[in-house]
Amino acid sequence: MPISDFRKKKLLYVFNVFFDVNQSGTIDRKDFELAIEKICTLRGWSAGSPQYAKTFESMIQIWDGLRQRADSNKDGQVSVEEWSSMWDEYARNPENALDWQTQYLRFMFDLEDASGDGSIDMDEFTSVCSCYGLQIAECKDAFHKMAQGKSEVNYEQFVELWKQFFMTEDPSEPGNFIFGKTSF
Repeated sequence: MPISDFRKKKLLYVFNVFFDVNQSGTIDRKDFELAIEKICTLRGWSAGSPQYAKTFESMIQIWDGLRQRADSNKDGQVSVEEWSSMWDEYARNPENALDWQTQYLRFMFDLEDASGDGSIDMDEFTSVCSCYGLQIAECKDAFHKMAQGKSEVNYEQFVELWKQFFMTEDPSEPGNFIFGKTSF
């Protein structure tokens, strides 16, 4: 069964905003290097710092896992089609996520949990999502929808919201808002 238009729009949003950083139309290692710089600048981590090194190592591991799984034609790039196909497989069985997918989920949670207290609040969420070009008001609205009236989202809740994002066809599900956008 083909991916629905709704799910395809969500997948393309994550592809274009969070992964294809240089807007080339494909994802490659250069996108990850640019993302590392963006993330480290956001957090105030300079090259050579332990946080920078950890971010670099984690992001390159994520890239390697993504490339190995999704780059079906072995050209060193992940196309929109390869990306969509891989996440469609995930949606069919999220309990068997690939290592890099689980690592990316954890990375995103830790990135948004700037205080390191084990939960994401609205300010933390808005800070990260807005650095990717989203309007602050939309980020706040997305957080309210994602958190379902709570002031924070913990890791266990985030894991369930993550699965919803990649699986659901229902636009009202709270998982649709984990990347800061309120409509697709």
